[in-house]
Amino acid sequence: MEKSMDAEDVNLVHDLELEQQVQDDLQRNLDATQLYLSEIGFSPLLSAEEEVYFSRKALKGCEKSRNRMIESNLRLVVKIARRYNNRGLALLDLIEEGNLGLIRAVEKFDPERGFRFSTYATWWIRQTIERAIMNQTRTIRLPIHVVKELNVYLRTARELAHKLDHEPTAEEIAAKLDLPSGDVSRMLKLNEKITSVDIPLGGDNDKALLDVLADDDSVGPDFKVQDEDISNSVVKWLNELNTKQREVLARRFGLLGYEPSTLEDVGAEIGLTRERVRQIQVEALKRLRDLLSAQGLSVEALFQS
Repeated sequence: MEKSMDAEDVNLVHDLELEQQVQDDLQRNLDATQLYLSEIGFSPLLSAEEEVYFSRKALKGCEKSRNRMIESNLRLVVKIARRYNNRGLALLDLIEEGNLGLIRAVEKFDPERGFRFSTYATWWIRQTIERAIMNQTRTIRLPIHVVKELNVYLRTARELAHKLDHEPTAEEIAAKLDLPSGDVSRMLKLNEKITSVDIPLGGDNDKALLDVLADDDSVGPDFKVQDEDISNSVVKWLNELNTKQREVLARRFGLLGYEPSTLEDVGAEIGLTRERVRQIQVEALKRLRDLLSAQGLSVEALFQS
């Protein structure tokens, strides 16, 4: 009579089965990715003149032209998605999210504005990919009990903001909840740091926010040109702001060589209160929204509130 397996043997078999399952899943994903890449490899790129022609027709409702714009730029999505690989989402998932951004870019692109479509689409593709990564990773960035505690503070802050007609301080929130102000302050600062990382702004040269997720070593010459174009555009728009607005945004969101900072830290660095820094940030972002709208761009392509 065969001897039954002991607990150690059972666990070993279970581990081997799990390992095989993981390997099978990886192989299926690899096969599906290779199939997709081989299928889109035959889509010809469009010249600048063809972009204008097909995008004009797409804006007028031509479905064939819309599809041609999408199909001709699927490889652009793959190149961008590869830069975010190994960040919590499978490559096919990244490509799928990027394709949604590409479709949105085709729908919004106005060829009369003077932008090349690839540069314009890059903003939308990055934004959708980064949002997907954020949604995937933010939930594991903090322990669940910390998230629940933080949500209590943020909900109380919103309630107080309506009553007080200003953003409440940590002391006011703590008084409302009958908690030590130091604990509330630490949690709010933690939330600000997470939020500042979650806001995609574009421009790898500025190492802004979630763009640092990209792997610069995998960037080809064509993408370096696009990144330089995007970075120059961001700098140009920042230069349209007044000195104080520009400095607050640069320090707050990690632009122009600064590291991302909380409202409180920015205030300490430039000699203003946290509330005043917040007000300047709101004014500056509104000004940027106006500038982007004048260029035919949606602010959501650069900022995520």
